Amino acid sequence: MAAASPSDLQLARYSFQRKLDEISATKGRATELISLYVPPGKQISDVMSYLRNEYAQSSNIKSRTTRKNVMWAIESIMGRVRQYKEPPANGVAFFVGSKAIGADKSEPVTFIVEPPETLNTYLYRCDSTFFLDPLLAMVHEPDVWGLVVMDRAEVTLGFLRGKRVEALRNRQSQVPSKHGRGGQSQHRFERMIEHAAHEFFVKIAEMAQEIFLPRKDELKGILLGGPGATKEYFYKENYLQYELQQKVVQPLFDTGYTDEYGLKELVEKATQTLHGLELTEEKRIVQRLLAEIRKADTGLAAYGEADVNRALDLGAVDILLISEGLRKQRVAFRCTACQHEFTRTLPDSEIDAVLDGPCPNCHQRTVTETGTEDFVESLFRRAAQSGATGRLISTESEEGEMLEKAFGGVAALLRYPLATRAPPRVARPAG
Repeated sequence: MAAASPSDLQLARYSFQRKLDEISATKGRATELISLYVPPGKQISDVMSYLRNEYAQSSNIKSRTTRKNVMWAIESIMGRVRQYKEPPANGVAFFVGSKAIGADKSEPVTFIVEPPETLNTYLYRCDSTFFLDPLLAMVHEPDVWGLVVMDRAEVTLGFLRGKRVEALRNRQSQVPSKHGRGGQSQHRFERMIEHAAHEFFVKIAEMAQEIFLPRKDELKGILLGGPGATKEYFYKENYLQYELQQKVVQPLFDTGYTDEYGLKELVEKATQTLHGLELTEEKRIVQRLLAEIRKADTGLAAYGEADVNRALDLGAVDILLISEGLRKQRVAFRCTACQHEFTRTLPDSEIDAVLDGPCPNCHQRTVTETGTEDFVESLFRRAAQSGATGRLISTESEEGEMLEKAFGGVAALLRYPLATRAPPRVARPAG
């Protein structure tokens, strides 16, 4: 079996996040939503026995409506569980209950999720919301890096978790920067300054040990930076605990700041070292897009739904950039009065407004929905059909935020400018 392409993996991750968003938005009027996590290896007979016991207990619920909805949910889950001889390889999660829809009404909902990673726990919960913590933990990028920016005056420590920079600790030193003493006093003050610096470095090492050592097995490495030569001295003198010392990435990085901004600068400077991590790759690709946009008519870039759709139709797209924050549907409509058909790209919240509104052709309020497809999934599908690469861009970096807000969440790097015609195909000589 062929390995999944990067685009396939990104689309699978998006679809998983989209499903979790949908489940998370479900709210019950009372404790009528049941979450059931079944890990691999769990005996289905044990799960059924547990559910039968919960069903018997639910008959004691005082509210008639809540009791009815909970008992229905458990019956529904038991029906679903019976279909499995054993749990899937990564386990399975069931989310069943009655969703509040306003006016003291509810409707039944059922979600079944086979997670991308292995479930490690068996869990049953009945609440007014579905319990998603075990699945949400699977969405995040697993790579974690330790970050340290320092000089003699200040240090800031934090983490790079996937694409997010988190500052955890900042400390100012009491090391004097200069002194005006001369003669014998000069050497004494220099010794006092060096002693104060040493004490500050010891304190930095203690903070690093407190923050990083409990997660040493998870840390992919530690990035150490700062202005001047202080960071080199700190590293070469082995102030860090020996296990953390071994995780320091070479070379060390020069930064102009030692505060929270310095952590972000450190990640920027470490681009080559962190090559392959999504954060730096996303920054590089969006910066390339911006450079192409600046070239105007000769630039190999398109942005916005209309231009990107045109580029996809022409087969001009090389890399399709899609914001992870994009949540829209591609919906097909038909007017039953004049049979006019049209398509719109809309957030979920705006679909009903089109259905309730007039037909753009005959202005009768007889519009019906004939089909819908997730907008991001449709873009990935069209990109694959034209041989383009689809890439999701997170909203957690400045570049990703710019793609979402300034360019409508959709852009493309092109094989040739849209302002010119596609290069003609040259027939290969016979033989």
